[in-house]
Amino acid sequence: MGLHSRSEQTAMSEINVTPLVDVMLVLLIVFIVTAPLLMQAVKVNLPKTAAVSPMKQTKTIQMAIDAQGGVFIDQRLIHFDTLEAELKKIAAQDADPNVQLHADESVRYGRVAQVLAMLQRVGITKLAFVTTPIGKVPAPEENHKQ
Repeated sequence: MGLHSRSEQTAMSEINVTPLVDVMLVLLIVFIVTAPLLMQAVKVNLPKTAAVSPMKQTKTIQMAIDAQGGVFIDQRLIHFDTLEAELKKIAAQDADPNVQLHADESVRYGRVAQVLAMLQRVGITKLAFVTTPIGKVPAPEENHKQ
């Protein structure tokens, strides 16, 4: 009976990565070869038609509500009593205008709700709220510099 040394009985603790690298290279080659084929999968001869007029571009209206509740349309201060009439004029000029609403974070919610109700009454349905991304908020000390 032979004596076995301790080094022959220990398990192999190294992982052989050569087969893994081989498989990954084969997959890479398969993707490189098939990617251009996917781009040109179907050849189609499109029919010819008469030219059509381009779609009408809708106007984007910048609307702002400042901290005191003042309403601005394209940087013009609009008295709140005449705001609905002004919005009706805008809706009459452009069939479906886009409105981007910039409301100060400290303005009362009631004022924003009144403006939203007016927009709905005059038939303006395309509305976007403009905000500042969280990563871009200025530090509080920057707001108070003069």
